[in-house]
Amino acid sequence: MHAAAAVPSFLRNPLTALALAAAALAPGLAAAADASVAVTTIVEHPALDATRDGVRDELKAAGYEPGKNLKFEYQSAQGNTGTAAQIARKFVGERPSVIVPIATPSAQAVIAATRDIPVVYSAVTDPVAARLVKGWGASGTNVTGVSDLAPVEKHLELIKKIVPNAKRLGVIYSPGEANSVAIVAALKKAAGPAGLTIVEAPAARTVDVVSAAQSLVGKADVVYTPTDNNVISAFEGIAKVAQQARLPVVAGDTDTVKRGAVAALGLNYYDLGRQTGKIVVRILKGEKPGAIASQVSDTFELHVNPDAARKQGVTLSDALIKSAKVVVQ
Repeated sequence: MHAAAAVPSFLRNPLTALALAAAALAPGLAAAADASVAVTTIVEHPALDATRDGVRDELKAAGYEPGKNLKFEYQSAQGNTGTAAQIARKFVGERPSVIVPIATPSAQAVIAATRDIPVVYSAVTDPVAARLVKGWGASGTNVTGVSDLAPVEKHLELIKKIVPNAKRLGVIYSPGEANSVAIVAALKKAAGPAGLTIVEAPAARTVDVVSAAQSLVGKADVVYTPTDNNVISAFEGIAKVAQQARLPVVAGDTDTVKRGAVAALGLNYYDLGRQTGKIVVRILKGEKPGAIASQVSDTFELHVNPDAARKQGVTLSDALIKSAKVVVQ
């Protein structure tokens, strides 16, 4: 059986819509908005929340303030792709100046719903594989954005520094998420030269993540979790399995380090949001999204958790700890 799709709040509570309409008609109750930006994400977790906040703060820094000269709306699909499609259709019906979908499933839903409203995606690992754009250059369409493409080779180097004798790398990922499939393909290509064999542990849903982690016990020497939204949402469960099995976990998302990963080399997602916001500002000022090439961030941070490392059976070198941007105590 399939779980029933989550119904977003705007569908459950028609009184909210009536109240908003009344407020819009009442003089002096709300400031007129010169621009409108609608932001949606597939699920709420620290990295995606930071991306949203970065977009909002960059707009404010450029003089666009919610409630004054900007209407800023946000909706989360709570991990449900059907809800993501509903939110996309709702936003398209409202005709905002720009729609900002965060993460691949939300970006795919929005782009499927409009061919004319400017779309600036964010936190999408491979926009070409996800079919958001045909290439990394200017798209000539209504779409542009910022990728969180993972530095796979650098991640493998980090894994070897933490577990030098590792031969089998377990990877937990969502097979239905285009970004994750692209990362696994890149890992397989880079694994041979790094002396590693990839052991896949697919988890189609968030509830499958813990069992996927358990399936790697005895089959992997170290576990890698990519920037996969379902996986990140259930990371505490992975950390618990890792601690019980003394199986170290290295991640692509730095926010997971304080949640129990040994280490992660990843983006600062707030900064990624600010970078995304800069593109939104350019569009609000008149540039066409199709004339702006998709961007990537090349600034990565190393976060480490020595206590988690000990609990998972490894010891981080002093040199690695000193090189970290953040050391979780």
